[in-house]
Amino acid sequence: MESLSLRVEPGLRKELKNENAFSLLSLIGNTPLVQIRQMTKHLRGVRIFAKAEWLNPGGSVKDRAALRIIEDGERSGKLTRDKIVLDSTSGNTGIAYAMISAIRGYRVQLVVPANISEERKKALEAYGVKLIFTDPILGSDGALIEAQKIYDTSPHLYFKGDQYNNPANWQAHYETTGPEILFQTNGQITHFIAGVGTGGTLVGTGRRLKEHNPRIKLYGVQPDSGFHGIEGLKHIETAIRPGIYDETILDGTLFVKTEDAFEMAQRLAREEGLWVGPSSGAAFCASLKLAESMGWGTIVTIFPDGGARYPEYCLDCEKQKNRLLVKHPMLIPSPP
Repeated sequence: MESLSLRVEPGLRKELKNENAFSLLSLIGNTPLVQIRQMTKHLRGVRIFAKAEWLNPGGSVKDRAALRIIEDGERSGKLTRDKIVLDSTSGNTGIAYAMISAIRGYRVQLVVPANISEERKKALEAYGVKLIFTDPILGSDGALIEAQKIYDTSPHLYFKGDQYNNPANWQAHYETTGPEILFQTNGQITHFIAGVGTGGTLVGTGRRLKEHNPRIKLYGVQPDSGFHGIEGLKHIETAIRPGIYDETILDGTLFVKTEDAFEMAQRLAREEGLWVGPSSGAAFCASLKLAESMGWGTIVTIFPDGGARYPEYCLDCEKQKNRLLVKHPMLIPSPP
């Protein structure tokens, strides 16, 4: 693996994030790209790079969106000291809200499926977050519905982050992730691949990349069914559709089995030294399949978080599927 040289195109540097150097929040974003080398030896003319988002201070890509959501709330006056930050989450966005709110001095209340991992529960409890648990059989959709009910009952008490519908989510990636990738690849990226959860990473980054070069291809990654074990991803056909998800900008959608996502995550740890979560495994599985169908190109994907938050690494993923019960009701250096 190697980092890409940082030769920046004219006019691009000013778009990169420039925070107070002594704030923990200044460490959000500007994550490195790493090249996947051992697992791509059979490829000819195609390179795959991954954005190492687990290196954000909150441990995931969700730090970017959570920071923008909170900052937009402050700027608009909707988020004040007397308001409680409220949202639904499967873990990563909640941890990001909690970390940022601890720094900014806000209380946080999160609605989560009752079957989120103990590791995530412990992290949220460490930050002093109030947790409300929902029926695990309803997955992230059940938590989303319950959060809306709570807000509708007492809107004066809460600032609702609304990560699935808040444009600040995708705008965070338009303003940071997209420019960073262009900067780090010297504009050589030809394909961008990201998992579909809220859709913020894919849509925001994708819009920025397409604006720079309309020939860059964009692909979303989804589980192959509504009953799956890949935390953080949605099977859009059987789930509540995020308001910010815009498939019209995509060149295609790639579907991944739970078993393949977990197997690929395990291989990334053992063959590349990258201990990442199953959504990263899904992203790389899709990237590799696409790469094997290409003659040349530079693929960049997103590795959203690390493996420490996922204790159930298993090749037989029925255990993971049954725990999650994610069944939604039908409601770069230059190439040689």
